[in-house]
Amino acid sequence: MSTTLTPTSVPAPARQAPRRRTRVLALPEARWALASLIAFLLALAADLGGASAWAYGPLYAIAYAAGGWEPALEGLRALREKTLDVDLLMIVAALGAAAIGQVLDGALLIVIFATSGALEALATARTADSVRGLLDLAPATATRLTADGREETVPTAGLAVGDVLLVRPGERIGADGTVLDGTSEADQATITGEPLPVLKRPGDEVFAGTLNGTGALRVRVARDPADSVIARIVTLVEEASRTKAPTQLFIEKIEQRYAVGVVAATLAVFGVPLAFGEDLTGALLRAMTFMIVASPCAVVLATMPPLLSAIANAGRHGVLVKSAVAMERLGEIDATALDKTGTLTEGAPEVTAVRPLPGSGLDEDDLLALAAAAEHPSEHPLARAVVAAARARGLRVAPATDFTATPGRGVKAVVDGQEVRVGRAETPEGDETTVQVTRDGVLVGTLALTDRLRPDAAGAAAALTTLTGSAPTLLTGDNAPAAARVAAATGITDVRADLLPEDKVTAVRALEQDGRKVLFVGDGVNDAPALAAAHAGVAMGRAGSDLALETADAVVVRDELAAVPAVIRLSRSARRLVAQNLVIAGTFITVLVLWDLIGHLPLPLGVAGHEGSTVLVGLNGLRLLRESAWRSGPAQEGRR
Repeated sequence: MSTTLTPTSVPAPARQAPRRRTRVLALPEARWALASLIAFLLALAADLGGASAWAYGPLYAIAYAAGGWEPALEGLRALREKTLDVDLLMIVAALGAAAIGQVLDGALLIVIFATSGALEALATARTADSVRGLLDLAPATATRLTADGREETVPTAGLAVGDVLLVRPGERIGADGTVLDGTSEADQATITGEPLPVLKRPGDEVFAGTLNGTGALRVRVARDPADSVIARIVTLVEEASRTKAPTQLFIEKIEQRYAVGVVAATLAVFGVPLAFGEDLTGALLRAMTFMIVASPCAVVLATMPPLLSAIANAGRHGVLVKSAVAMERLGEIDATALDKTGTLTEGAPEVTAVRPLPGSGLDEDDLLALAAAAEHPSEHPLARAVVAAARARGLRVAPATDFTATPGRGVKAVVDGQEVRVGRAETPEGDETTVQVTRDGVLVGTLALTDRLRPDAAGAAAALTTLTGSAPTLLTGDNAPAAARVAAATGITDVRADLLPEDKVTAVRALEQDGRKVLFVGDGVNDAPALAAAHAGVAMGRAGSDLALETADAVVVRDELAAVPAVIRLSRSARRLVAQNLVIAGTFITVLVLWDLIGHLPLPLGVAGHEGSTVLVGLNGLRLLRESAWRSGPAQEGRR
């Protein structure tokens, strides 16, 4: 089916979905923490102002209940499973302080503990915001055709297998399905990694979130929206905030034993002085203080805030790191291997050769101008590349009339009274795409187009060399001349071409057998095995295949190759903050415990010191949410 050009708006390029940012008070943890804080401050003011206990007592009770009910419930659930939770230790310590008259101190403990939980919840929520905002590619609504042929606009989430959709030119396809009628081209680079639009005819498969071209299609829904490729990607990356880094898992393994040890030591701190004649209140106060300062809250919170903050920051800049484990592993790499097509190159064509045929009477500029005139009304990537090349040479592009585009076959137009046809040749030459130009039915020349090198490819390769101490390795399935051209432009010397997928895996494993931790960056289905075999894998998201996106540890959604060294620097910053936090938490616990055992540590100071350290490590981790954290990390930091 051909399409004749009419004065209509050109489909706009895909826009990034607006990022939805969770408000602080939308989180229940934040609301309860705020309620606890307000009640505490009001009670404190009344208490210090000399008001009756009947005035400030209920306010303290509200502070205890608002900030402590959720950790208490979680602790009791853990206790029912025969485990002792740190949350329950905190609640017991706060209630113990209240039982001996230290109501203010117990309330302060509850407020600070609730605030720490709210900070972690906020970091997790902001990570989820970045994930949803960057990968919300599918349209919210679709046009469904009823049995009697009527059109109705429905939410895509409500579509069912078997529904028939009408997809107009320039619209995004609302569901994975099969074409029933119509011919068009679909830009499905976000799903399959194909850089050029793909011809779609009856019987062909289409994907939710891909952009329809110039033709109208009727599509039968083949998958439930929850099972679409886009939905699966979103599900994978939303798991980021729920995963644990290896350090966190180690802490959780020892947390149970540590908690039991704290309880046993607390009983000893209470019982031994009591047995030697200390009064009950003094012994209980010392024991409660010991329980508070020995509890490992700050240690437990030392790991996740930095890693979650790094994930959220990376997400804001178009890099979706799927888990805290993946974020940690990115900072460990000391060697890199890169794919070529769609990774170092854009997957978008540019004219590299203009070849007029002898006897055509045309030189290079004449041939290019003729092709550009015919292609000018078209929005096809090859057409845009031809027109861009003509404009770059400053050529006059004559107006065209009677323009007709046939999806998959090319364009036809009348230019200066001559019928000009421009279409892709059936057999490409090497890594080139060949476009034939005919005038009044006679072939007058060809144009060669190749994949455009990313503007930041050379800079990214240099940055990766500085970070790891060795230049990247180029692993590609393309032919040697094409690989050599890209390698020369990016400063890469270790080039391995004509590789099958298993050959890429072999190359990655060979590097790792030499003791290296390899980062592999790719985008296609053939890159998925290497992405899985590498210590860490990063997929280029805009043109990445669904398999590569699922296999990779991180996805560069905006296709900015310079984001790869940036996220490595961010990961290394997160690892340094984790180490700092563990030192801070360990130091606070050691000093406060020794102070309580050797001397006399006042309960208020114990609460402020220990729970203050919990807030400190949380805030220290949240430093990576700042914009400057993405830009920081000097390129000269070198191999670690």
